Amino acid sequence: MSQATATVEHVPTAARDQPPAGTVGPWAWLRANLLGSWWSTAVTLLLGYVIVRVLFSLIEWGLVNAIWTVPYSANGIADTSVCQNVKGVGACWAVLVDKYRLILFGRYPYDEQWRPAIVVLLFIGLFIVSGMRRFWRKELVLIWIATLAAVGVLMWGGVFGLSLVTEDYWGGLPITLILATFGLAFAFPLAVLVALGRRATKLPAVKMLCVLYVEIIRGVPLISVLFMASVMFPLFMPAGVNVDKLLRAQIAFILFAGAYLAEVVRGGLQALPKGQAEAADALGLSYWKKTAFIILPQALRLVIPPLVNTFIGFFKDTSLVLIIGLFELLTMGKVALSDPPWQSFSTEVYLGLAVIYIAFCFAMSKYSRSLERDLNRSRVR
Repeated sequence: MSQATATVEHVPTAARDQPPAGTVGPWAWLRANLLGSWWSTAVTLLLGYVIVRVLFSLIEWGLVNAIWTVPYSANGIADTSVCQNVKGVGACWAVLVDKYRLILFGRYPYDEQWRPAIVVLLFIGLFIVSGMRRFWRKELVLIWIATLAAVGVLMWGGVFGLSLVTEDYWGGLPITLILATFGLAFAFPLAVLVALGRRATKLPAVKMLCVLYVEIIRGVPLISVLFMASVMFPLFMPAGVNVDKLLRAQIAFILFAGAYLAEVVRGGLQALPKGQAEAADALGLSYWKKTAFIILPQALRLVIPPLVNTFIGFFKDTSLVLIIGLFELLTMGKVALSDPPWQSFSTEVYLGLAVIYIAFCFAMSKYSRSLERDLNRSRVR
């Protein structure tokens, strides 16, 4: 008896229809977003014309007609007549070529300025290493300690054959990076403790102290805190103990930044569902284990944008330390313009300073977006 075999005839399916050519691609995007109607087209063309005119004017002023170098007299005085003769048609970048070392390193001894230059590179390297997730281990603390110790040795000197340079001669970009890095590094753990203290319902005295600290610090401008740290802080020190201006400014920054960061962290703690804490309690975890391993990681992930926004704000606020006699990056730019031959070229100096600030702030913003995207990848559906 033969067994019948069944065959299935393959019927080719119809080819999938392709979308019309005018609905995809760059031209479709332009039509949908910029040229969708007559008024949208008019606004697009007008803005395009303005942008092109401004862009060409900037290129002509900053590159085509720019002056990059000027001659110097026998005694080393710059002859700025070349820039003066341009009469604003072109930029005089020669002011940055002549004053960049003063702007970046302040009054640090000229022959020793390789030391603050290395310090700037150490800070940049520290930021890069700290941003890499594969280095988020206990060894990162040792890297920070070693780097900051190297910064102190290079800036102060007095050891390993380096000449001693006191804080009175420090200035420029190293001061900005020192204040921002130390200030935010110490302010962040303080902010976490204050945020937890404000939520400590079982410790009313601790909660009251944290509330008073935050409200008092947030109720006064940073200049007032810097002035009080400069004038009043030495009064609380024992007789004969003198605290330098840099340390006073650093303490003021830590206290001020800690109050603002504490509210950001508290917002993340409040946004976290109570079920996370209840689940940790059900597992029998202690308060500090529950907070360190379950609550804080999730809360901080929720507030990455406002945290980085606060970091960027305080990085720029380092320019306010002029009130107590510290010459950071922006102040050294003003000092460079006090030289009579260069007083007419403030635009070029401030544009150069803006590039430095934008570079650091944009790097922080870019990193925060990538970090937020990586940490929230599991939440995206």
